[in-house]
Amino acid sequence: MGRAVKGTITIEGHEIAITNPDKPLWPEAGVTKALYLRKLAVLAPFLLKYCHQRLLTVIRWPHGIHGDFFYQKNAPQPRPDYIETALHDGIEYIVLGKLPQLLWLGNQAALEFHPSLHLAGSQLPCEWMIDLDPSREVEPRIMEAASIVGEVLASLGLDSVPKTSGATGVQIIVPIRTGVTFDELRSIGLLVGQFVTEKHPHLFTLERLKKDRGTAIYFDYLQHYQGKTLAAPYTPRARPGATVSTPLTWEEVRQDVSPLDYHLLNIEERLNQVGDLIAKVPPQPIENILQHMRTKASPT
Repeated sequence: MGRAVKGTITIEGHEIAITNPDKPLWPEAGVTKALYLRKLAVLAPFLLKYCHQRLLTVIRWPHGIHGDFFYQKNAPQPRPDYIETALHDGIEYIVLGKLPQLLWLGNQAALEFHPSLHLAGSQLPCEWMIDLDPSREVEPRIMEAASIVGEVLASLGLDSVPKTSGATGVQIIVPIRTGVTFDELRSIGLLVGQFVTEKHPHLFTLERLKKDRGTAIYFDYLQHYQGKTLAAPYTPRARPGATVSTPLTWEEVRQDVSPLDYHLLNIEERLNQVGDLIAKVPPQPIENILQHMRTKASPT
């Protein structure tokens, strides 16, 4: 038996059926599907920017965050003709770029958006991201760790933008020019990761297996690679507080802001105040670091 259609909305000339608008998706936060769709429309100018022309994986919770969920890579059938797709490694991904597509996915209870780190048809990264992944569900040192990594990047001449994952971790984004490869970014990531783990062995680890990390925060420079995904800036997360992956200022990080502070109920006010913090940082001179690394590695 199909879901009862309760109404439709028309966006950019496309009619979108809205089913079960009163369904609680984040019960603790009081977020129903109808409210979620309104908040997605607020997030759209920001979220779509970091999903545009990328291969999209979504996570769907048809019965809200406490029900079953599944990852969706292949674009489902049937689907409206305004849903754009791209074929990659035998998977027909949705390529998200417009508000009607976003709201259609929202109506399907797609609560998290995880785009590829490269554009469809490209093998080059769109930006550089370091993922700081706590080993504990509650990690009071996560902002301290992020601040240390930010300072190391600054010492290399790189401006960066920290963002909450919306869950427990923090990602640090470095805007780059097109042309740098994933492998080149990994080489810098390993260098930075080795430095911070040697300086702060109780705070950071490069151990990939969670069972072997103890309480240390995993400095993950490997996840940023072709074929992998990270939570998009401004994606909601399926957490009880309806948190949103939110870019921060370094001052906020030093003030020990909580990853739980920004969520669907206050993100509009936040965006009105600060705008898109990532867009304010120009592409960084990664090439200078790579050239220096190549010079040091060359035999004299």
